[in-house]
Amino acid sequence: MQEAPFSMKKPNIAKLVEFGFAEKDGAYTYETRIAQGQLQMTVTVSGGNAHARVINPATGEEYVLHRTAGAVGAFVGMVRADHEAVLTEIAEACFEPDVFKSARAQEAISYVRAVYGSELEFLWKRFPGNAVWRREDTRKWYGVLLAVPERKLGIASDGTAEIIDLRADPGVLAALVDGERYFPGYHMNKKHWLTIRLNGSVSAEEIFCRIDESYRLAVK
Repeated sequence: MQEAPFSMKKPNIAKLVEFGFAEKDGAYTYETRIAQGQLQMTVTVSGGNAHARVINPATGEEYVLHRTAGAVGAFVGMVRADHEAVLTEIAEACFEPDVFKSARAQEAISYVRAVYGSELEFLWKRFPGNAVWRREDTRKWYGVLLAVPERKLGIASDGTAEIIDLRADPGVLAALVDGERYFPGYHMNKKHWLTIRLNGSVSAEEIFCRIDESYRLAVK
């Protein structure tokens, strides 16, 4: 079972090793003591997923009360807190965001990194599916990547859409919006921002040109 702190993240193997994980047969394992040394916690990362077990060394049995919603008491509370703290530390030190899966999103990320040297910034912990690119000089956003319900775009579907918000000249924006590939800026100023659906309906080359224009418009 994937632990919650690792949701929408992928492991960085070099950082796992640096943190203290040991590799065996393609799996990476880290052991530590929690609950004032009374229990042993083992975190295993394999196939991109992470899960943890807590063992009572005195009996060799797995301790599970910290995962039981109705379990209460000072010791259970301490185990829960320690368990969560270890997972959070590992997630922050050894894992990277892994939100956007579509080919177009990955191509856009690679293009921006190569041409502008920008990395996505995940600014909101409550919204891990939202990230931005900013110019170094003006600190203004020139791109936003999001994963949103398709119905929020007016599409009759229960699926999730990966989209990119980009700055655009109002005249260009008005000519492009068609409700299928191009949309008014999602959660942005709809006169100056354009949303592109990253489902393959718009070519990578066209998206790159739109990114270039958005970067230019973010100068002021």
